[in-house]
Amino acid sequence: MRRADLADADCGIAQALGVLGDWWTFLIVREVAGGTTRFDALHRELGVSRRALTERLAGLVTHGVLDRRPYSAHPPRFDYLLTAKGEGLLPVLIALQDWGTRYVMGDGDLTATADAASAEARRVHDLVGRRLPDVVLPGHDGRPVAPADARGWSVLYFFPGAFAPGARALPPGWGEIPGAAGCTLESTSYAARHADFRAAGARVLGVSTQRPDQLADFVAHAELPFPLLSDQDGRLAAGLSLPTFRAGGVERFKRLTLLVGSDAVVRAVQFPVTDPAGSVDEMLALVRRRAAS
Repeated sequence: MRRADLADADCGIAQALGVLGDWWTFLIVREVAGGTTRFDALHRELGVSRRALTERLAGLVTHGVLDRRPYSAHPPRFDYLLTAKGEGLLPVLIALQDWGTRYVMGDGDLTATADAASAEARRVHDLVGRRLPDVVLPGHDGRPVAPADARGWSVLYFFPGAFAPGARALPPGWGEIPGAAGCTLESTSYAARHADFRAAGARVLGVSTQRPDQLADFVAHAELPFPLLSDQDGRLAAGLSLPTFRAGGVERFKRLTLLVGSDAVVRAVQFPVTDPAGSVDEMLALVRRRAAS
């Protein structure tokens, strides 16, 4: 099929490829989702030629994937921001990341964790020094919550899925997926040490790709004293290229924890997390050291 034929194809995949064009386009959307929104910054991060970047940005604006908003009149300069249509691509980015990690970089096994020496682990630890994308996520009670807090430290622990007994069945084969089990233990460990984290100047937030109502069931069951946030639309997952795996028809976070400063910059990473309860004490010790420095 010639490229010119794609626009007339009845296949949604072909039509989507007619908009997205090539791999540079996907990488541009990835960078914009992560908060890199200006031409020079995109050029620096991607290493693509200025002409190619100009052409692809123009195409994404024309197709309504990006919105071009001026931030300087003299000279004219623009931010490139995802539209609602562009945000609809975030699950595609997450699925590509998962597929590439599992089948291209890995051996194809389904896992909720990673080897400490793997490329995936290196990518996650490279988040240190990275600023969180400017997103707000719904909490378990439906209220919007910003992942970073200008008043102090934020501990964001990402978990595969927590389920209240009798409320939602575990995904099929959950217990056989390495690293999937332990979400309840991790959450209740954070709950038990919550006062200690607060005393050290840090708030605790759990983040999952589950729906807010599912998280609300678990919060009520476990009597958690802190919010659980839903990233069901993948805005934070795609923005930070966080590691995921697919189970029960849902992309889920691999277990990891970020320590985020008041400036919304990631200061420390725990990944892989092989001891859900022990990682809580390790993070508390780290927060105390940072608070004392």
